[in-house]
Amino acid sequence: MDDVSIIELLQKRDQSAINELRQKYERLCTYIAGNVLAQHEDVEECVNTACYEIWDSIPPAQPNDLKSYLCRIVRNIAINRLEYNTAAKRSSLYTVSLDEISDCVPAAPDDNITLSELADTISRFLREQDELQRRIFVRRYTYGDSVADIAKRFSMNEKTVGTYLFRTRKKLKVFLKKEGYDYE
Repeated sequence: MDDVSIIELLQKRDQSAINELRQKYERLCTYIAGNVLAQHEDVEECVNTACYEIWDSIPPAQPNDLKSYLCRIVRNIAINRLEYNTAAKRSSLYTVSLDEISDCVPAAPDDNITLSELADTISRFLREQDELQRRIFVRRYTYGDSVADIAKRFSMNEKTVGTYLFRTRKKLKVFLKKEGYDYE
């Protein structure tokens, strides 16, 4: 079933939408949550919570891209769960990628700008990048892949991947400043 049909089922409050959503995206959601969380039970809970949040948010939300919308929800739930699990001790590899991106993305936008608007702005920035830079960036900061995994996936040197990520973060910071996200 395509995404538009799943969204229509969600808007009609048809419970089969959740089954269709799970059938299509459960592996992806598990992968994303698994890159953030170590415990299988936490990953399953994260995926279940994401399905509930999708059910609860559509309607009124009407995402243009269900896959991206769902991935963002899963990633955010997983990060929240990681923060809850680790409290003051930061032990996950995923926190490294969060630290990397924190220099160029505001931790919390001001009252006039929502997180959704910030996400849309970042998506717009990524659409302007060449495909390889965009894919490397998404693999690192959305899916939580390690630099080594990304290098292997794209048959690149790890240092080259690191350079791509550094340059893309630098461009993102400039882009966000131009868009009014000057938070320093």
